Amino acid sequence: MNGADDGKASAGFCAELVRTHDFIRYASTLFVPAAQRRALLAIYAFNVEISRVRELVSQPLPGEVRLQWWTDMLAGAGHGGVEGNPVAAELKLAIHNWPLPVERLSRLIDEHQFDLYNDPMPTMAALEGYINDTSSALFSLGAGIMGGPSDEIDHLARHAGLAQGLAQVMAALPLDASRRQLFVPLQLLDSHGSGMDEVFAGRQTPKLRRALDQLIGEAREHLRTAFALLASVPPEARPVFLPLALVARELERMSRADSDPFMPHVTSRFRTLWTLWRASRSRPFRT
Repeated sequence: MNGADDGKASAGFCAELVRTHDFIRYASTLFVPAAQRRALLAIYAFNVEISRVRELVSQPLPGEVRLQWWTDMLAGAGHGGVEGNPVAAELKLAIHNWPLPVERLSRLIDEHQFDLYNDPMPTMAALEGYINDTSSALFSLGAGIMGGPSDEIDHLARHAGLAQGLAQVMAALPLDASRRQLFVPLQLLDSHGSGMDEVFAGRQTPKLRRALDQLIGEAREHLRTAFALLASVPPEARPVFLPLALVARELERMSRADSDPFMPHVTSRFRTLWTLWRASRSRPFRT
């Protein structure tokens, strides 16, 4: 197999990985040109690899080893096997072809070390820092590929990532509670007279509900700001932010009085595609 075939296979591997494990971001790439789409899928596949480490190991140490491998790869440390890893190969190509700040990719790895342990998220500031270096970073990196890096893109990406990240904390609550992992900040729970025991028990008490409603409210504020800022970025960068249309729908569902935060909710892929297609034709995202 020659180099071109190897590259095609690696690109296909990344696309399938993202399609399987992060369908929303995969679907959003269907609205961008092929050259940029390949680079976006490389970043998103890298994110899948990093964010899934917790699921693939039973103890923190093997997870630390996996994350260190990626850190070394980004630093150019020689440890072999990079060429045989299709995600690493595609990510290196994207870094070479586009102005991707390696430091942001490295910080994403560092933040996901938190996932390996069952320490509770202590404060809103800590959660926002985690989200800024994960969800917001992905928006910033992706939009940078489409429209070139800029302060306007970073500003929008921060609010977009916080809206999406806070919504994901809510969406992941059933799974996280089942494995006694807490991303809802202890500070927020304490301020409403709730605590981690209620979360881990899967009981929606009035106090816990008020804490979660505050989290949803914070996400909606960031979402409003993100939509207001969309006009400030180049039109070609806006498709990267299409997942915000799904965040808006999910936050509306979560805000309903009859919504049970401990009941898993699955959206069909058809509905996801339909929502993104409709959003792509709306004024905020129109290119």
